[in-house]
Amino acid sequence: MPRKVKSILKFCAFAVVVALFTMWGVRAFNAWQSPPLQLWHTVIPQEMREAELNKADWAAYLQRENELFETVRKEVTDKIPQAAQVPSNRFYAKAPIYPPSFADNWNRSYVMEPQGPIKGVAIFLHGLTDTPYSLRHLARRYTESGFLAIGLRVPAHGTVPAALSDVTWEDWLAATRLAVREAKRRTGPEAPLHLVGFSNGGALAVKYALDALEDPTLAKPQKLILISPMIGVTRFARFAGIAAVPALFPPFAKAAWLGVVPEFNPFKYNSFPVNGARQSHRLTAELQEQLARHARAGTLEAMPPILTFQSVIDYTVSTASIISVLYSRLPQNGSELVLFDINRASVFGPLMRSASEIALSRLLPPFPQRFDLTVVGNRAVYDIRTNTRTIVAGTSVEQVQDLDLVYPQQIFSLSHVALPFPMDDPLYGMSVRAEGPHPYGVNLGGLSLRGERGVLIVNPASLSRTSSNPFFPYLQERVELWLEKSVQAVQHSIKAAPLPPGYEENAEHMQEPEQNLPQDEEM
Repeated sequence: MPRKVKSILKFCAFAVVVALFTMWGVRAFNAWQSPPLQLWHTVIPQEMREAELNKADWAAYLQRENELFETVRKEVTDKIPQAAQVPSNRFYAKAPIYPPSFADNWNRSYVMEPQGPIKGVAIFLHGLTDTPYSLRHLARRYTESGFLAIGLRVPAHGTVPAALSDVTWEDWLAATRLAVREAKRRTGPEAPLHLVGFSNGGALAVKYALDALEDPTLAKPQKLILISPMIGVTRFARFAGIAAVPALFPPFAKAAWLGVVPEFNPFKYNSFPVNGARQSHRLTAELQEQLARHARAGTLEAMPPILTFQSVIDYTVSTASIISVLYSRLPQNGSELVLFDINRASVFGPLMRSASEIALSRLLPPFPQRFDLTVVGNRAVYDIRTNTRTIVAGTSVEQVQDLDLVYPQQIFSLSHVALPFPMDDPLYGMSVRAEGPHPYGVNLGGLSLRGERGVLIVNPASLSRTSSNPFFPYLQERVELWLEKSVQAVQHSIKAAPLPPGYEENAEHMQEPEQNLPQDEEM
């Protein structure tokens, strides 16, 4: 090797080492200066791990869940120091935001039963640091349509933030498989199976569907509904594990956390350990590799149709990756992508970055494509009225339909966290008009932040993010349409199925003629 090349390589290696030690020094200093760790940052309840989850059933999972929350009560709530016994602490038993005091503690897994015959089953997978609360509105709509709804509390969620410091994405996926096993146990093999995933839950839904293409023992979903799916994450997540190296030394244990902040949200962690970001990156990296592998092999033809809702501007996940990594590889199977544009009638218009103004045009792929694409936004610049612009798969012609919805002027864009929540959600809604105390102790979405700096216990920027979706009625309507199509497809397949041998001969001995059955019992 020439001497000059060796010198360049040595210099590059030296520069990398200097950069790493500089980063570690900054991380260690910031950790030293950050608030002290509390019990909920250090107590780690013992969740089921992948090997145990692969053998467990739903009853065992719920039993362990009960034990986890009992551990939190004994080791965190009952031992909270005097200084932390404040109304803004979700782990303080007398706080108005203490989840076990609510009529429904949405930190836990749930099963919602439909009123009549079960027409199908849906698994609801929430996002990172989140809880089953985030998809409860869609779960209830599913049950109203005759589906059984299973909301999974993904391992390491709903209890204490420290739980995320000792979990892997393989544990999350094993729990997803467990939930599907329970779904099929309750409904049988013929009932339609939908996977509904939000953020990290969206990645889990796609990963499960890909695994089902490879493993015939896994039940195959008929539909995927994704909301802000984590197909790609920010570059920082790739190096999150390296950033936590100073935490190996006890004085800098707080370097294992990307944020140590008060826990004022009853159904979501505010503090965030590095391992959470690392596992999300590991999951998306594996997901992207698997998608590429199936695309090369031509086996994505068997993927179920996917309906995705995504904000054009998303600080958490990559909107571009949803198109380039996932949708560009799907077959023409009825999949749809719905994008929510920025508000071009917002009063914040002059203050918007130029990159935000052109974000949509930079995202849109060349047409025709193999999937339907819909953009939801203003009818015109400075017009708060909205419409949808749809380009159907295989065409390049735009179809426009007006919506009976407006884009509120005080919202300049949707956000990663806003999409699954209606505007009247008790916790995150912006238009809540509750009389008396809120059912969850606080309405985070309705806060209008005005005041002096340094007054609040949190950074005001964390509360100014759009937390509910003015287009939720449209989102729900589109999901309902997919529900109807799924049920109709199953009914059609049942009617078209060949009769079993001897059926004609034995038909006269049936106790109840088919024409006397109620229509909703055809399944």
